[in-house]
Amino acid sequence: MGAKHTDNGHAGGQNGAAVAVDDPARVRNIVLVGPSGSGKTTLAEALLTSAGVVTRAGSITEGTTVCDHDPAAVRQQRSVGLSVAPLMHEDVKVNLIDTPGYADFVGELRAGLRAADAALFVVCAAEGVDEATKAVWNECAAVGMPRAVVIARLDHPRADLAGELAACQEAFGDGVLPLYLPADAGKPGLVGLITQRYFDYSDGYPPKVAEPDPADLERMTEARNALIEGVIEQSEDETLMERYVGGEEIDTDTLIADLEKAVARGTFYPVIPACAFTGVGIAELLEALTRAFPSPLEHALPEVTDPHGKPHAPIKADPDGPLVAEVVRTAVDSYVGRVSLVRVFSGTLRPEGPVHVSGHGLADRGHEDHDVDERVAHVYSPLGANLREVPYCVAGDLCALTKIGSAETGDTVSAPADPVLMAPWTMPEPLLPVAVVAKTRSDEDTLSRNLSRLVAGDPTLRLERNAETHQLVLWCMGESHADVVLARLRAGGAEVETEPVKVSLRETFAEPAKGHGRHVKQSGGHGQYAVCDIEIEPLPRGSGYEFVDKIVGGAVPHQFIPSVDKGVRAQLEKGLSANGYPMVDVRVRLVDGKAHSVDSSDAAFQTAGSLALKDAASKGRISLLEPMDEVTVRLPDEHLGTVLGDLSSRRGRVLGTEADEVAGHSVVRAEVPVTELLRYAIDLRSLSSGSATFTRVFVRYEPLPEALAAKATG
Repeated sequence: MGAKHTDNGHAGGQNGAAVAVDDPARVRNIVLVGPSGSGKTTLAEALLTSAGVVTRAGSITEGTTVCDHDPAAVRQQRSVGLSVAPLMHEDVKVNLIDTPGYADFVGELRAGLRAADAALFVVCAAEGVDEATKAVWNECAAVGMPRAVVIARLDHPRADLAGELAACQEAFGDGVLPLYLPADAGKPGLVGLITQRYFDYSDGYPPKVAEPDPADLERMTEARNALIEGVIEQSEDETLMERYVGGEEIDTDTLIADLEKAVARGTFYPVIPACAFTGVGIAELLEALTRAFPSPLEHALPEVTDPHGKPHAPIKADPDGPLVAEVVRTAVDSYVGRVSLVRVFSGTLRPEGPVHVSGHGLADRGHEDHDVDERVAHVYSPLGANLREVPYCVAGDLCALTKIGSAETGDTVSAPADPVLMAPWTMPEPLLPVAVVAKTRSDEDTLSRNLSRLVAGDPTLRLERNAETHQLVLWCMGESHADVVLARLRAGGAEVETEPVKVSLRETFAEPAKGHGRHVKQSGGHGQYAVCDIEIEPLPRGSGYEFVDKIVGGAVPHQFIPSVDKGVRAQLEKGLSANGYPMVDVRVRLVDGKAHSVDSSDAAFQTAGSLALKDAASKGRISLLEPMDEVTVRLPDEHLGTVLGDLSSRRGRVLGTEADEVAGHSVVRAEVPVTELLRYAIDLRSLSSGSATFTRVFVRYEPLPEALAAKATG
């Protein structure tokens, strides 16, 4: 995180000084959402500068912005992680939560949605609305999160405000309406459609308020009428529409009050044009953030249980209530160690106090369940990379904690006397495997230590230590995510290299076979005697291993029959070829054998069983099996043919195609060999311009084609 300490206490709120508010009603948590390059980080810089938090807006290209402080973000010239930047406006604290727009870092976006009470969708005036942004809008709609839209980068050479507004309305629905429109060309400012006032930015921020040009008012009549009708439709006053249709001029204050209520309820979505470079729209945006967006008091809170999953009383955004907070992001800083970004949902978090840290439900990602009592040393207000100490953090606010060694992203922080657990948010599944290896033996310990830190902070990163291929595999969201992970490993002092990912294959008998195992040995006066004969036949895929006792007349004493089974089973797990692939889907019958009254033993019959299996393999025909995954692809219909053709080229078998619940989208299900899916996360994104997503689940093993089998055993 590159955290740097500044101890500004809570005196004042200008020039970066930290503020600790004591009333949740004075907090707004706003997540910035939008495609990479839409202007979110630059817009945040303009807002911070206008509010006096920083004296000069930073530059993305120079790596001097508040939010893009991560070295990887500077290198990639785009946000790669969630960042918080608070500002004060009209005695309201606004926590701007800047999130990456690139698909590889969707986990950071989801963390931002969890920490926020409202979403500000930022779209570029020259780019349209991509599928990923539409998907996030629908996610917000599903939970009723209030939303607004900023059409940014009005200074772009290809900026088309009217076209972008139409694209937003097509993508997000009819409830998306502008509050302001630009004045005629050459006039740097906006005209308020409700107030009919001109906000003149000729001299920058703050704007001068003046009378608009009559030509502008006439040009905006249709847009103004649509806005007023949209606001009235959301009004709780059922007589308002009738009065408006009857020709009554509705009072401006009434319209503004109804608009603010509709935005806070998540039923109306205002659009504000803005330009970070000229400052146009910044004042109007600050007003919307503080007056229209809801406080934490109006936001439904996640459910909580006790650490064992038993029901717990609902929580409220009450500073005097029981402490319930959540770690929404974890980073490791070279100066202060682990830094946990925390959203406080209930109670008040204070320094020098005990807390209970609970983490459950993410064991498959490498986060083992844990319940640990810790002590909070300091509470900080984060400003990008800077940590400013504050005396407390109340319900609804965001803060940062350091040196809470057990805290991982998604953990719940609560009072030791009343520990609770919050339901985790949905984590995307990493689908791109990257095999890493320490460059030298001395790097191995450093690599292991750095990996544990990265996994603790990034739930979208999954660590797999494959016992069969003996590879260390990092499952990432995509190439850019992998690039960031590798860079952080190297920055931590571990020299690592990547290697091709190996796929775990299986072996089976292609036809029935017989085997004879004879273990007769004299050693140190202790004899070892065991003989067994087995018959093997292949079983249908997925059947596993069966052992059948067909001994007649006690040729193999009863107590040694499980020993043969054990020896056969152990050899199946080791495999029968030089590659050491485990053998599956066979039935083994023990049909005959011999024993010695003195020299036979459990160990001897285990060895005989293993030798019999090897003998059968030397006489029979062994085939290789490859793992198959069932892949579910969701994509716009326009890319359907391309994706289907690509699946066929990967030796995939399409199971079916059906219409998705999202209009204009389809769902494709296919079975595809795992060896053909190693780069599918990258390739599918390229084939669909980033609009398609997929999930995968293992189904079974199937025979590997002979040409590929020869290459695999080569």
